[in-house]
Amino acid sequence: MPLAKALELAQEYDLDLVEVAANARPPVCKLMDYGKFKYESAMKAREARKNQAHTVIKEMKLRPKIDPHDYDTKKGHVVRFLKQGDKVKITIMFRGREQSRPELGYRLLQRLAEDVQDLGFVESNPKQDGRNMIMVLGPHKKKTEAMAEARQAQEARKAEAKANPGKSQNAADPDAVNAEVHDEAPAEAPAEA
Repeated sequence: MPLAKALELAQEYDLDLVEVAANARPPVCKLMDYGKFKYESAMKAREARKNQAHTVIKEMKLRPKIDPHDYDTKKGHVVRFLKQGDKVKITIMFRGREQSRPELGYRLLQRLAEDVQDLGFVESNPKQDGRNMIMVLGPHKKKTEAMAEARQAQEARKAEAKANPGKSQNAADPDAVNAEVHDEAPAEAPAEA
């Protein structure tokens, strides 16, 4: 179709003549609302960015002589990071005489890897780096999957809150009920002189 006729047709329908494939012979053009097209492509790009995941490496530092409770706390952080789809770099710091016993750090890293093997895998085996021993754990599920699960859980909580607007979280808390009872207790009688 000649260019003049295409432009005339575009004006008749109040649309824009947009060149789609400039390198084709002859060039390919399309009649469309260009503003609407730009808006839709921007929305698609925004949605793609929203679902895009950034690779993050979280770091957890330990000592070879760690208390069992402290170990459980640090392990809980590692579990949370792996559930979020992040990689975790675990560093064991050796000081003084501890440097002559690297097997303690190695055993600690192996124990941690076994404890979280259902959530992640050892991406880089433990290796000594000066005063530190380093190991990297990678998650089994990808960051995008973890983000999607978190988004679904958040939507489910919102839907539940919307379905039960009368229920407050404090009503289910027995401590909150006890606090109300104590607040309503009568004041003591003044002491007589």
